[in-house]
Amino acid sequence: MIYMIFVPLVLLAILVYYFGTRNHDYWAKRNVKHDPPVFLFGNNFKGFFGRKSFTEVANDLYNRFSNEKVVGYYRGSTPELYIRDPDIVRDILSNDFAYFYPRGLGRNPDVEPLLTNLFHADGDLWKLMRQRLTPAFTTARLKAMFPLVVRCAERLQGVARAAAARPGACDVRELMARFTTEFIGACGFGVETHCLCNKDSHFRKIGRLLLYRPVPLIIKLMMWEIFPPLRSYIHVSDRKLEASFFDFVKNIRDVRQCKPSGRHDFIDLLLELEVKGKIVGESIEQRNPDGTPATVDMEMDLKMMAAQVFIFFAAGFETSSSATSYTLHQLAFNPELQFQIQLEIDEVLRKYDNKLCYDAVAEMTLLSMAFKEAMRLFPPGGVLKRVCARPYTFPELGLTVDPGVKIVIPVAALQNDDKYFDNPREFRPERFSPEKVKKRHKYVYLPFGDGPRACIGSRMGEMQSLAGLAAVLQACSVAPAATTQRVPPLDSRSNTVQAVREGLPLQLTVRGQ
Repeated sequence: MIYMIFVPLVLLAILVYYFGTRNHDYWAKRNVKHDPPVFLFGNNFKGFFGRKSFTEVANDLYNRFSNEKVVGYYRGSTPELYIRDPDIVRDILSNDFAYFYPRGLGRNPDVEPLLTNLFHADGDLWKLMRQRLTPAFTTARLKAMFPLVVRCAERLQGVARAAAARPGACDVRELMARFTTEFIGACGFGVETHCLCNKDSHFRKIGRLLLYRPVPLIIKLMMWEIFPPLRSYIHVSDRKLEASFFDFVKNIRDVRQCKPSGRHDFIDLLLELEVKGKIVGESIEQRNPDGTPATVDMEMDLKMMAAQVFIFFAAGFETSSSATSYTLHQLAFNPELQFQIQLEIDEVLRKYDNKLCYDAVAEMTLLSMAFKEAMRLFPPGGVLKRVCARPYTFPELGLTVDPGVKIVIPVAALQNDDKYFDNPREFRPERFSPEKVKKRHKYVYLPFGDGPRACIGSRMGEMQSLAGLAAVLQACSVAPAATTQRVPPLDSRSNTVQAVREGLPLQLTVRGQ
């Protein structure tokens, strides 16, 4: 009897030890500098338990291993390579993209169908969707939707003036999140979200839920990372959240009778793809016997549409609201620069009857430079992630990595390195004058990524962000409030994007008062 109990326990212990230590000699064999891994957690104990975000880990490695071009790391037993050299970054993102096209962020799409979206998908699914969704972000479409942007911006002005009239600070992080959510609803889905007039609207609650990482979720993510055999059984996503997106897309689809409505929004584009039938293209993964790419196809069905709507909403509202609110935070501490930007806004708008429009926003160069500088200091995506798809040798290092090794590009650390940016913690929009941009290495500023997997909606995100900033700064001035912290504390539980822990409180005053 004791023997029957003892043997399975020994086998279980051996199995756990194997999964807890396998690959822990990977970087030592290749002479890559790294911290010693520990059983089960590798180097990522604090990361697994939400005490250190992905960006904070990347920043720490980047700064401690200052003489290395690459640094090794273990997330559990999975080897990761952190890239410190911009030339190697260029090769990964662009020159040798064929070796690093996966992001490796998706889990099991059969278990979590919303992860079949463009951001999480890899391989042929990503390639087919990318080539078909790109037309949603052309200049013509952006100009066509700009009247909706203006309507949202005008509402934002009213909310900002009302906040200025009330005593106390206004959390501009929440304010701009409500604006960007309203914009996504109007321009992406053709619906009124009422976020600006109601901070507890249904869509705003969904936005908060997307970023919330409770302890059970942290534990499930840790189990998924550490024990690969369990991955088919672990459902990480919120089932209620999934159901809400499926119901939302199904309802819009039914209202539009499964065909484009003529609004030319994101839903219309998805319906156009559904009407056209199968999406066909060349494979990035499969080859014919003669070496040519195989032909692959996919359907734009309801499940696929819901996944694209999910990422359009999640990525659209969060990154823009983070970037715009941090820009306002910096301008609050730089009042002279803020005044210059307000004068520019006034001058440009006078040419357009004091009304926001696509061309007016395009002329606000100082505002644009300030926005880019804020994203340099605090990029919403603090890291870029890739996975090695086939054996690759880094020419500069003579280092060969295997398929499955994860690649991490520490964007926030690169953008705050004094090797590339003089006095990097200072807010200096002039860094983004055309002359200085030309002189700088292209791959040390990557808030939207680069290469074939660069952010597909970067121009739309910048357009709505500048419109929102122009609307606020035309109506109000911002200044530090009594509770404002010069360096906002980071939320260590936030891994998908960088986030501040306690909002961004600022004092708003109506201009002229």
